Amino acid sequence: MADQENPVFQIQRVYLKDLSLEQPNSPAILLEQEQPSVDIQLGVEATPVAEGVYEVAVTATVQTKIQDKTVFLVEAKQAGIFEIRNLPEDQMGAVIGIACPQIIYPYLRGNIADVVTRAGFPPVHLAEINFQAMYEQQQAQAAAAQGADGTALQ
Repeated sequence: MADQENPVFQIQRVYLKDLSLEQPNSPAILLEQEQPSVDIQLGVEATPVAEGVYEVAVTATVQTKIQDKTVFLVEAKQAGIFEIRNLPEDQMGAVIGIACPQIIYPYLRGNIADVVTRAGFPPVHLAEINFQAMYEQQQAQAAAAQGADGTALQ
C-alpha cells in the first residue's frame, strides 16, 4: 500500500519524433561568402498518453539566411515518455515543464548539430536553456492573458 503513495518519476523512452532539413537555395547559396543570420525558436509541449504517463516533446526550428534567402532550415522534435505518478498537483506542471525538457534537450541539441553537419555546414550548437525561467515566463504570460480577458485571477 505504501508503494502507491510514493512519488514515481521514470523515463520510459527518449526518441527523435520528427526531423526535417531543407536547403531550398542550394547549390547557389553555398557559394555565398557572407555570414548567415541564425534564428532559433524553441517550444515545449506535453500530452497525456495513459494514466500517469506523459509524452513531453521539445521542438526546435533553426533557420539560417543570407539576406532574404534561406541557407537551411531544420525542424526537429525530440520527445520522451515519462511515468509520473503520485505527485502533488502543484508540482506536476513544473516536472512536466522543467524536469522532462531538461532530460530531452541534450538529445535534441545533438541531433540538430549532427544533421546540420551531415548537410555540409558547420554544426549549430544550441545554447543551454534555463527551462525553469522559460516555464515561469510561460506561466506569467498565461496569467496575464487570463487577467486581460476579464477572467478573475486566483
